[in-house]
Amino acid sequence: MGRYGMLRCAVVVTAAGMVLTACSAEVPEAGPSDKGPGATAATGGGPAAVKGVVIGGRGTPCPLPVTFETPPEWTPEKVTVAGDPDFAALAEQGTVTLSCEVDAKPAGNIGFLRVWTGDDPGAAPREVLEAYVGAEENAAKAAYTETRAGGLPAAEVTYTVSGEFTDGPKPERAFAVATPSGAVVVHLGGLDAGEHRAMLPAYELAKRTTALAG
Repeated sequence: MGRYGMLRCAVVVTAAGMVLTACSAEVPEAGPSDKGPGATAATGGGPAAVKGVVIGGRGTPCPLPVTFETPPEWTPEKVTVAGDPDFAALAEQGTVTLSCEVDAKPAGNIGFLRVWTGDDPGAAPREVLEAYVGAEENAAKAAYTETRAGGLPAAEVTYTVSGEFTDGPKPERAFAVATPSGAVVVHLGGLDAGEHRAMLPAYELAKRTTALAG
């Protein structure tokens, strides 16, 4: 495992009720001169700029077709679906499959950035998002826009989700990009509207720093 330490695995029960096996390596804090995978990078100008941790590249806890920055306290974990096909189906939404969860709890919030990946390199980001939201039976008020994620063309959606465990409709959002390996969807939910708002800077950081993995 190199400098990422020992692999740790756990059964994960997601907010949507999915039972998944999540495995991740411990990620050390990177010093200012560390340029390798998982290194920290400044996210803005000035000495007080927040630094993000780059995930998605080879050697990071979640190898992905893209890289992006997350707040240093957030914990990324690769998601591998348990052998039971019923559980495997729960980790699929639309045309993409859950590949990585970035947990906000160490930073004091309840929610995740979830990364979903597809295997169709010809899939358009807007079409992927429409299928993704369409597979959520409690989704409503979906609004799509064309945008950019880092230097990549992207589509973005905001919508609400209602359910028996929610105190009214709660906001959700996601963006999607196309890569040579297939589409990638980065989604932000949250326990409620307040948690969603508190985690928006992390979502915007990921969107602003998205790039194709090398």
